[in-house]
Amino acid sequence: MQKTVQTDIKWINNNYYSIEYNDEELSFFQEKEIEKVHEFQKTHSSYSETPLYNLKNLAEHLNVADIRVKDESYRFGLNAFKVMGGIYAVAKYLAYRLGENIENLSFKALQSSTYREKLGELTFISATDGNHGRGVAWAARELGHKSVIYMPKGSSLHRLNAIRNEGAVADITELNYDDSVRMCADLANDNGWIMIQDTAWEGYEHIPLWIMQGYASMAKEVVEQIKAEGGQHPTHIFLQAGVGSFAGAIAAYMRQNYKSNPPIIIVVEPDKADCYYQSFASKEGNREIVTGEMNTIMAGLACGEPNIRAFRLLRQYAKGSFSCNDNITALGMRVYGNPLKSDPRVVSGESGAVTLGLLYYLRKMTNDPQICQDILLDSNSRVLLISTEGDTDPLHYQKVVWEGYCPN
Repeated sequence: MQKTVQTDIKWINNNYYSIEYNDEELSFFQEKEIEKVHEFQKTHSSYSETPLYNLKNLAEHLNVADIRVKDESYRFGLNAFKVMGGIYAVAKYLAYRLGENIENLSFKALQSSTYREKLGELTFISATDGNHGRGVAWAARELGHKSVIYMPKGSSLHRLNAIRNEGAVADITELNYDDSVRMCADLANDNGWIMIQDTAWEGYEHIPLWIMQGYASMAKEVVEQIKAEGGQHPTHIFLQAGVGSFAGAIAAYMRQNYKSNPPIIIVVEPDKADCYYQSFASKEGNREIVTGEMNTIMAGLACGEPNIRAFRLLRQYAKGSFSCNDNITALGMRVYGNPLKSDPRVVSGESGAVTLGLLYYLRKMTNDPQICQDILLDSNSRVLLISTEGDTDPLHYQKVVWEGYCPN
C-alpha cells in the first residue's frame, strides 16, 4: 500500500484492485440490462443525450492525449445527473407494484389514469444534499405521486427551494447526511412511504441497485458517443464518490463494456468525507465509515458511509482513491469555466468539478511525479471526466468562480 500526502490531496493505492471479470457483480450492468433501463428513460419527452465534449486544447496543455467530459448540467432540465437514477427507480417500483415488466411500460403509460387509479397516491421519501432529492421529487410529481425530502445540516437554501418547487414537502435537518438517511428510513417504515435512496445497506438493496442502473446509462451514452466520433476508449476514468453509487455504476458498466482493455478507475472524494480513501487505507480493506460534520463545498459528496454494493465494485475495480480539499474542486470549477481557445465552456458545480481540478493539479501543480506514475497517467493517457452538476446553487458558484471563495 502506498499513501501519498500533500497539502491539497492525499492518494492511496487500493491493495485489493483487480481487473478480473466478476460475473456476480457485473451481471446487473451488462449491456442487455442497461439497454432496458436506457430505453425506459428515453420514453420521457424531456429526455435528450447530454453532450460529451472533447477538450483538445486543455489536453495539450496538460500533456495528455485526450480529455473528454460528459456535461450533465443539461439532464432533463434539472442541472444534474441524479434524476437518471431517480426516474428509473421510481418507475421500476411502480412497475413492481403493478406486477408489470418495466420494459413493457413507458413514462406516459405510468402517467395514465388507468395505472394511477390502480396504484393510488403514493409517497416517496429520500435524504439528499439537493440533486438526488430534486430528481426524486420531480419523478414523483411527474407520475402523480407525493414526495418528502430531507436535507442534512448546512444544505443550500437555493437547493431546498428547488426541491420544494418540484412539489415536495422538504426541509433541512440538524443531522449529517448519513443520519438524515436513517431518519428517512424510520419515517418510511412508520408511515408506509417508499424510500428512494442511492445508498444501500443490509436489507435495502433492490432500490439502490435500480438507481445505480439508472446512472449506468450515462456510461452507455459515453461509449456510444465515443464510437460515433471515431474516438478511442478512455484509459483513465476519474469518478466522484459520495456513497459511491455513481462511481460504482459507471465503473461496472465500463468494465463489462471494455473487457479486453479496461480503463483505470480513480475514485475522487472530499477530504472531509473520504470513506473510500479510508477504506482503501485500512489494513483489511474493509468498508470504513466517516462520521461527524462534513464541512465541504462538495455537498453532493458529503457522505460518510459507502453503499455496500458500490463498495464491492470499487474495492475490486478502483485503482485507488484521492482525498481532496475544497481548493481542488474550486480549481476545477474555474478551469471548466475559462476554457482554452476553442474548447467549450462547462459550467460545473462544486461536486462536478473536483475530478478536473485533480487532473489539473496532478499534471501542473504537484511536486510529486510519483503519483502520476502510480496511476499510469502520462502523455498517452485518454481521460474521461463527468461533470455531474451545473451551478445548482448559482450564488455560491459565482462566489467561488468570480470571487475566489474557498473555505480551506
